[in-house]
Amino acid sequence: MSQRVAVTGAAGFVGQALVARLLAEGHGVRALVHRTPLGLTHPALESVTGGLGDEAALARLLDGVAVVVHVAGVVRGRDARDFLPVNAEGVARVARIASAQPRPPRVILISSLAAREPQLSHYAASKRAGEARLAQSGLDHTILRPSAIYGPGDRELVPLFETMARGIVPLPGVRGARASLIHVDDLARAILALVARPAPGTFELHDGRAGGYGWEEIAAIVEEVAGRGRGWRVALPGAFLHVIATANLFAARLFGYQPMLSPGKLRELRHPDWVADNAALTAATGWVPQIPLAEGLRALWNKPQPQPEKGKSHVNRDA
Repeated sequence: MSQRVAVTGAAGFVGQALVARLLAEGHGVRALVHRTPLGLTHPALESVTGGLGDEAALARLLDGVAVVVHVAGVVRGRDARDFLPVNAEGVARVARIASAQPRPPRVILISSLAAREPQLSHYAASKRAGEARLAQSGLDHTILRPSAIYGPGDRELVPLFETMARGIVPLPGVRGARASLIHVDDLARAILALVARPAPGTFELHDGRAGGYGWEEIAAIVEEVAGRGRGWRVALPGAFLHVIATANLFAARLFGYQPMLSPGKLRELRHPDWVADNAALTAATGWVPQIPLAEGLRALWNKPQPQPEKGKSHVNRDA
């Protein structure tokens, strides 16, 4: 059944993938657009211009919708003052205005797996605080904690994969560290599953690879898809990275930019366990991921799927 769905952060990496899939599935979409235009037209798409601090825009966004998917968030910053206004206070503002509607919409909050470890960074703490603000609202809601997201338009993981594909493999994590990944289209499908089948609670999600990936496993998959041999492994000691991250934070404060690499982000990067578990979300909605890492990378780089040798069966080792 089609519904009218509001989306914050609609022009971002995740937001654009979500809006496109909602429209493709026949839902009406009302999209909050701030600085970046959406770049998409559709008879069932309505744009509302404004930020999370614009209460009039939020009221227009939420008027009469059945569901609001709160995607907007800040991932770069120097300290808590850069993260909290959007990642926590923005969630609280959306929840308050949603609660004031004659028929309050359900809220699906796109949080982060980092919220599982709020002590690591200002970003992680702000995402956990946003979850708490939503829980306190009393609204019917679901919180999604995706693992590391990649796909078309990603400016963080995809450049790292491309570096690996060129033969340089940075290894910044601690020995034995493992992390889950998810393609942005699988995340969008999960959100659509929750639009169709409401399921309150907090859910993790990943690409279906139980136990996640180690850095060497990611590198091997990238190299296989890129069609090259083993690249040059570059170990990056924690002490060296800490110096770089601290210097970058100092420069960010001096010159006024928002850093991606900071001591807090480094603690996230070197945390040993970012493995997610899909079981609860699949049980609640029936959603299952469809895009393992190798397939996602082939699609990004337009690499053909390798065919099994004649007489031999093909085994999907990423399943």
